[in-house]
Amino acid sequence: MNGTNPFRVLRAKPLWIASGVITGVLALLFAVLYVGANIDPAGHMKNLPVGLVNADKGAEVGGRQVNLGARITDSIEKSTAGGGKVDWKVMDEREVKEELGKGKLYGALVVPADFTSSVTALTGTTAAGTLVRPELTVLTNQSAGSLGSSLARVATTQAAESSSLQVGRELTAQIGAQQVKLPPAARVLLADPAAVTVKDGHPLDSHSGLGLTAFYYALALVVVGMLSANVISGQVDHSLGYTHNDLGPLRLHRPLIRATRVQTLAISSTLMAALSLLMGTLVMVGAVGLMGMDASHLPLLWLYSVCAVAVSGIGALTLLAVFGTPGMLVATLVFIGMAVPTANATTPIQALPGFYRFLAEFEPLRQIADGVRAIIYYDAQGDAGLTRGWVMMAVGLVAAVLFGFGVLGWYDRKGLHRIPVETDVEPRVTPV
Repeated sequence: MNGTNPFRVLRAKPLWIASGVITGVLALLFAVLYVGANIDPAGHMKNLPVGLVNADKGAEVGGRQVNLGARITDSIEKSTAGGGKVDWKVMDEREVKEELGKGKLYGALVVPADFTSSVTALTGTTAAGTLVRPELTVLTNQSAGSLGSSLARVATTQAAESSSLQVGRELTAQIGAQQVKLPPAARVLLADPAAVTVKDGHPLDSHSGLGLTAFYYALALVVVGMLSANVISGQVDHSLGYTHNDLGPLRLHRPLIRATRVQTLAISSTLMAALSLLMGTLVMVGAVGLMGMDASHLPLLWLYSVCAVAVSGIGALTLLAVFGTPGMLVATLVFIGMAVPTANATTPIQALPGFYRFLAEFEPLRQIADGVRAIIYYDAQGDAGLTRGWVMMAVGLVAAVLFGFGVLGWYDRKGLHRIPVETDVEPRVTPV
């Protein structure tokens, strides 16, 4: 042992500069990506899909057919007051139920079949028995995301309340012109005739995390794949003899087995693909079996989980192989830093700034989460996100393979081989 003081390394400027730049950039990027995406969802909201249903059958008033529901839906659809924040989609009750059941709508506003007859009954201009205050129904959809459902609920509630006041003004003016005498209580009711009720448009089971279990399950799959890539990469390098392995106070060396970069990635990817069977199974066992997460289509969920872990892991292995030590930071940004804010879970894509919407088109967590959501919330319907999930995972795998083996093949052809640290022919153990 020599007498050199190891703490002298703290005087080295390159150590401080390199460490400071890397950790500083990482801190700044995570702050920008996480906080920037969620700082003003309502302000960034654009074209949030919300259903608009007119089931009103209308009524005959003063010898002519009147349909107040059509007036309300037409007014809302044509209104520019929202500045394009809500994309009102006019459809019937069956269609809105189907779209809510696929996660394609964050909510809906429904005008009931008896709306006109109930409203005009308040004026005494139609024959009626007991007066019933009409209702406008706001449907929510937590399965599409709690925040998105909340934003839709606010927009639809405001639209319903505004429509009720507008109808009230028209009817009040009509009663005044006809000089119809109404009790004071009836006049007050007529000024705002419709009650707004909120209902769950696509109810979930109790152990569904208010619509967030799909996101957290998908996040678990991606994180397991990414972190396992780091473990597998290190273990393969150790088994080939390129690195040592510290076990407490002991350092284990193995004999060198020379391998090209392409061969090393092939070995790591094979190991990842095989172990994904174990990891995907245990993620599902932990979430569904141990913690009681509500889920259906378990064989399909298992297969999807295994594939998601494998694709995420092979993608991370590729980044580690191509970029070396910085590859783990790149993988962290790709699979976590840029992925969580754009996963269409905590914040809907329609409420993200433009840059994040662009990232959401290809970020792996969003694609995987959409598939998981379709399986456990939407009866495994393909057009609820499952088909996109499978396709994008296949695209991601092909891209990782082409990029990884292409770049590493170029490294090998250029003679950029790995330099072994140990060249022992027999394994040995030494104190650290």
